[in-house]
Amino acid sequence: MSGARSIAAKDIGQQAARGERRGVGPSVARALLTATFVGARGVAMGGGELKVALVGCGKIADGHVEQLGKLGTLARLVGVCDAEPLMAEQLATRFKVARHYHDFDRMLEVERPDVVHVTTPPAAHRALTERAFESGCHVYVEKPVTPSHADTEALVLGARSRGLRLTVGYTYLFDPPARAMRELIASGVIGEPIHIDSVFGYDLGGAYGLAMTRDGDHWAARLPGGLIHNNADHLLNKIAEYIDGDEPRIYATGARRGGGERMPEELRVLICGDSVTANGIFSSAIRPVLHSCRVYGTKDTITVDLHARTVVLAVGQRIPSALGRLLGAFDQAAQYGREGVQNVIRFSRSEFSYFAGLEHLMRLFYESILKGTEPPIADRQILWVSRAIERMNEALMVERGRSPHEEGRRA
Repeated sequence: MSGARSIAAKDIGQQAARGERRGVGPSVARALLTATFVGARGVAMGGGELKVALVGCGKIADGHVEQLGKLGTLARLVGVCDAEPLMAEQLATRFKVARHYHDFDRMLEVERPDVVHVTTPPAAHRALTERAFESGCHVYVEKPVTPSHADTEALVLGARSRGLRLTVGYTYLFDPPARAMRELIASGVIGEPIHIDSVFGYDLGGAYGLAMTRDGDHWAARLPGGLIHNNADHLLNKIAEYIDGDEPRIYATGARRGGGERMPEELRVLICGDSVTANGIFSSAIRPVLHSCRVYGTKDTITVDLHARTVVLAVGQRIPSALGRLLGAFDQAAQYGREGVQNVIRFSRSEFSYFAGLEHLMRLFYESILKGTEPPIADRQILWVSRAIERMNEALMVERGRSPHEEGRRA
């Protein structure tokens, strides 16, 4: 690959320092200090069209291909691959992709892509991603990155050692309301974050839920943490950038409604950093199905509803009387009214789709490749989430009187 360019030493040093503070670990932090990034094959810095290939033609692959089609001349899908040839052929036919493969190595050899999207079940992520790295490709991998923290760390270090970029499918984190929340927090509107409440609901009767519940041998059921493991990234990635300290304490408890031997479908987790704490709730039973995040700060509190796509600030009592209490409801109503109008505008601009966050993340990732900048999701955030999931799984297994090794055999 051509067009290698170094990241500014100041930026790398800052990211390494943040990695140490957020519990990433010294080995990864040291790797950040020696990083250089490599551009795409034959693509001039600041311009060009990236060649993209995709491996794994299941449900989520449709979303990736659909959003790729919205990126114009930024990227072009040159091939899709699946171990089941019919799956690859059907995806290619639906989206008019020129070529499809059942041999990943063959696709890499023929198409020579700049970027590979790995959308297979997680058990195959490490091997496929490493093979893509060996071919000089940047990689977008679906969550969870891998079933284990050790494998995830190996991929992060592998990308850095080759000057390549790795990003993960934290799509909700790039939905418009989540971006607005982070921008408001960064601007200092709420002051210093003190506590975060993150809620992620799951509908077992939905398209993805039914696929797993009807198949006792579904790949998600075989993850160390089962259903929760497959969705914990969405619960935790909104917390990761605000928890401080080298080794945050994680307390988790789970339950399976109706009992049974498999891993739980309900999760409650408490995370304690040095000065910031967080609660996480994963639930397949709470109705309506919720997806929200609330960040409490020293100046204000912000609440994001990722289903309704609203972002509102708490209403303090500005007038010390019954009138002050009365006005609060109107203040909240005004905020929700403005959010509703903003959503109508997004809808009119075709920016209100289910995969809006996926499109934005892909765009940022591709632009980082072309411009030689840091990828949209920091390595330390990927590693923090991965480590938190592993520690959470360990706590749930201990709660059920099992070792992680034993649970792995049962899954």
